[in-house]
Amino acid sequence: MAPWGLQPPASSPGWLQECPVPLPSLAPPSLRPPAPSPAPRSAAAQAAELVDELAAATTRPWTLMEVCGGQTHAVLRWGLHQMLPAGLRLIHGPGCPVCVTAEATLDRALALARRPGVILCSYGDMLRVPASDGVSLLSLRSEGADVRLLTAAAQALAIARAEPHRQVVLLAVGFETTAPATALLARQALALAVPNLSLLTAHGRVAAAMEALLLGEAPSPLQGFLAAGHVCGVVGTGDLAALVARRRLPVVVTGFEPVDLLRGLLACVRQLEAGQARVGNAFTRVVRPKGNQAARALLAEVFEVVDQPWRGLGLIPAGGLALRPPYDRLDALRRFALEPGGAAAGGVGCPSCLGVAEGRSGGNPCIAAAILRGLALPPDCPAFAGACTPEHPLGAPMVSSEGACAAYQRHRHRSG
Repeated sequence: MAPWGLQPPASSPGWLQECPVPLPSLAPPSLRPPAPSPAPRSAAAQAAELVDELAAATTRPWTLMEVCGGQTHAVLRWGLHQMLPAGLRLIHGPGCPVCVTAEATLDRALALARRPGVILCSYGDMLRVPASDGVSLLSLRSEGADVRLLTAAAQALAIARAEPHRQVVLLAVGFETTAPATALLARQALALAVPNLSLLTAHGRVAAAMEALLLGEAPSPLQGFLAAGHVCGVVGTGDLAALVARRRLPVVVTGFEPVDLLRGLLACVRQLEAGQARVGNAFTRVVRPKGNQAARALLAEVFEVVDQPWRGLGLIPAGGLALRPPYDRLDALRRFALEPGGAAAGGVGCPSCLGVAEGRSGGNPCIAAAILRGLALPPDCPAFAGACTPEHPLGAPMVSSEGACAAYQRHRHRSG
């Protein structure tokens, strides 16, 4: 047998194969290939294991709510609601910012768009949501108004600089995920002294809305929440910790993939079964307790927390963000002397915000308010998939691609 470390003679090409003892590597450790890692389990295998764990952990009926339109779509797309054990109920909350924007805000946007010399800008689905008179920004554009679709807040600044003789108004909606982009735009507009750009803001605070759902006149069926991972990725978990301390129910930060959602559900159920109430984080690859501190600092610089009306929920204490000085110089309500929010302008007295008359006037059977509060599912609506479709929506949850009704319509084959 050849000594260790010697190359086999050229005349013996089969020597290595004939050697009964494996030869040690002569390469230094730093140059050796890494040992093969075990093959990762597929997402399907992980999901199946989590479904089994969830069934074993659930011994009593529980009602949970996810508060994110993206999570709602994921649940229905992957049929996760059909995999839940008997007694575990998952309902959908007001997680779509387009859906919860108050009619009064849309009314003001339409009033601005009708003014000569005004360019009204906003994002995709907002252009299709009807205001109190049934008119949308998109229909107003078809009549000649200069209404423009944006994909980023910074585009409004570019339009204002390119059109210095016209007033440019950005209807800025969204939760804490999109508010930093609006805040950065406000900072840039003041720094560049752009005189013809203003903001009509409707940024909501999700934790405040979650608490509002628990404080209705009727006892809430909710026993736990799945919190939106992208919101917590910005603002952290401090607001949720305060909510848990006051209301004593578990909240678990959750992502958007099937495995993420099942992990969140399992963590929430385990807390409930153990009689615990704390903030859990099932999305640690993205969310940190303090969130994105640069984004939080920017939000604190530009915005202040205010009471704000939400469609379907009414006026929510600390439910929104408004421009603080000196950025309030960009406030479109102030610049154009429009009536601010509140009971007199679509706040607590707004029927569509409260859901008292949402969709019921003029024979409209839409139950959007009940759906936004988690009191009904889209198939419970008599107009769902009949009189109300994405092409001809009767309510905001069918208009927006993130809305619960649109999600059920898109995934009807799995929403039964």
